[in-house]
Amino acid sequence: MTDEPAITEELIEAHGLKPDEYQRILEIIGREPSFTELGIFSAMWNEHCSYKSSKKWLRTLPTEGPQVICGPGENAGVVDIGDNQAVIFKMESHNHPSYIEPYQGAATGVGGILRDVFTMGARPIAAMNSLSFGEVGHPKTRQLVHGVVEGIGGYGNCFGVPTVGGEVRFDPAYNGNCLVNAFAAGLADADKIFYSAASGVGMPVVYLGAKTGRDGVGGATMASAEFDESIEEKRPTVQVGDPFTEKRLMEACLELMQTGAVISIQDMGAAGLTCSAVEMGDKGGLGVKLQLDDVPQREDNMTAYEMMLSESQERMLMVLDPSKEAEARAVFEKWDLDFAIVGETIPEDRFLILHGNEVKADLPLATLSGSAPEYDRPWVATPAVAPLDPTTFAAIDPIDGLRTLIASPNYAAKQWVYEQYDTMVMADTVRTPGLGAGVVRVHDTGKMLAFTSDVTPRYVKANPTEGGKQAVAEAYRNLTAVGATPLASTDNLNFGNPEKPKIMGQFVGAIKGIGAAVAALDMPIVSGNVSLYNETDGQAILPTPTIAAVGLIKADDTPIFGQARDGHVALLVGDTLGHLGQSALLAEVFNRAEGDAPPVDLEAEKRNGEFIRANAGWIKACTDLSDGGLALAAFEMAEAAGVGVQLDDGDTAQLFGEDQGRYLIACSFDAAEALMTAAGQTGVPIASVGKFGGDTVRMGSSEAPLAELSALFRRAFEEAVG
Repeated sequence: MTDEPAITEELIEAHGLKPDEYQRILEIIGREPSFTELGIFSAMWNEHCSYKSSKKWLRTLPTEGPQVICGPGENAGVVDIGDNQAVIFKMESHNHPSYIEPYQGAATGVGGILRDVFTMGARPIAAMNSLSFGEVGHPKTRQLVHGVVEGIGGYGNCFGVPTVGGEVRFDPAYNGNCLVNAFAAGLADADKIFYSAASGVGMPVVYLGAKTGRDGVGGATMASAEFDESIEEKRPTVQVGDPFTEKRLMEACLELMQTGAVISIQDMGAAGLTCSAVEMGDKGGLGVKLQLDDVPQREDNMTAYEMMLSESQERMLMVLDPSKEAEARAVFEKWDLDFAIVGETIPEDRFLILHGNEVKADLPLATLSGSAPEYDRPWVATPAVAPLDPTTFAAIDPIDGLRTLIASPNYAAKQWVYEQYDTMVMADTVRTPGLGAGVVRVHDTGKMLAFTSDVTPRYVKANPTEGGKQAVAEAYRNLTAVGATPLASTDNLNFGNPEKPKIMGQFVGAIKGIGAAVAALDMPIVSGNVSLYNETDGQAILPTPTIAAVGLIKADDTPIFGQARDGHVALLVGDTLGHLGQSALLAEVFNRAEGDAPPVDLEAEKRNGEFIRANAGWIKACTDLSDGGLALAAFEMAEAAGVGVQLDDGDTAQLFGEDQGRYLIACSFDAAEALMTAAGQTGVPIASVGKFGGDTVRMGSSEAPLAELSALFRRAFEEAVG
């Protein structure tokens, strides 16, 4: 092998491989690996690609249901929405790259998730994001917020997909490690879904899209520049995105799929050419031979190692029907994209890489894919937290409490963020970001799809199992509150170092809670992503298992899109006990994180949700209650409608408690009577808690002008980060 570094202990360690893992490589191939082979094993066996710490627990999640066409294991999950149509969706993290290079890290996170969707044959119709940053006063936070938001907008807006929802939070735990979780959903005909398993021997393996460069070399593991003298400069491991190229790539792929030429297709995401080729071969039970001289390159003198591990964006790998090669090439030439046959499928179980006249790698393909280490990491359950003693803090004036919440960037209006995103492109957006779930029309049908993303990390830290349940339950409520029936979910599990039993215990607890909730609420997990090692200097992020979920509003369903109006009654569905443990009030007003997370009664969640959907015709406006309890929910509903609200009770726990399974409804007096009757018949707790109208916000005996509170709510976020 020419000009390749010697395999040393330092080189092995720099590739993220433990000594026992390297021993396993030696046993598999019976010799020392080449430098390129070491890079390939490192890419396939790292946490990002192999899920070696999480696989055992991911298998316990419910992933099936009559609505599920394809669950985890493909590029994205596929769910039936009737009329031979399917929604294809997934959420993925781009955390580390976004901390290193916020704009490109976030932009390529959006690009990667869009590719996962159109790889399956779907046209993307909606995007969301879930962002977690450090405390606002931290020297890096403002730069990260600006870079990430501009990167998401820059890529999504150019590509032309509407951003319809998301969330932004701030906590000191994310100071050294922001989280950027990107979601995309697309539409396809249910009988025209494309999968990644290769089939047929001697079929051409075709490289499509943009040329390969050195950007993102080893992004899933590390940069190779330290080891290769021929690289003129050390390139970052963060990829560089080009949304216009990706838009052309999508159009070319969707056009090519119509021709019947595509046997299998995989996008080049993490670990680039390595991961895509290995996954295609493994799923089809075939070997793959690649000739790297034929890979389109935009830089000179690229090594086999660099080409195999580059994460240059906007690239695909396909296995094509050889009889349609000319037709396929014409499509890509029309869209001004590279089309190159770079290899073929072979009957032997081999991953054979040729470059120049040399064999750079010759590995057993199935073993490479299937023998990644799988760890049953030791874990300790998160200890139970003592319940909050309400006598340890004084009751507060409710308007003062509300003011503190809406002045915090965590609960202030987020229009500074979502106004930088195109929310209306494609002209099918029915409900834009800012209130609960986003909604998009399914073009040329009477159907609509609703999208939401939820998690409350401080709950998960206090009680991983209840916190995991709550993330799913809040997603269920957000979809229900617009009249949508929840269909399925995708998870993005962000945690610290799994080698620490305490962190692994958070992960296991959260998985148990998520599993219980998606089973009870019929929202199976159909795709997802695990992001571990989110730590800096030994400080882990808050455990953040983000749940994104999709719901369907059928043509004959009644959507709930109205607003509160003068004279409307405020009805509260669900039981209020006044749970203040781990509440937003405790965190923002008293600067304390104490007590247990609120318990989640999954039977009550299902019952109350079904009640809302069954009685949607009586409901003008609806929101679920979560952070900030009744006080924040009522204020947000009133503020969105530009109308005052009066709540009868001034009790701190009644107003700011975060009991789960609750909804606030605005409706006419007659509708309120009908809802009360229906609730009585089905055993659903319901109560009148006040009314909408006037131009003030009153809680108990405390009040303030709506205009003054609205101005504070609308400007606080921009003042904090803008």
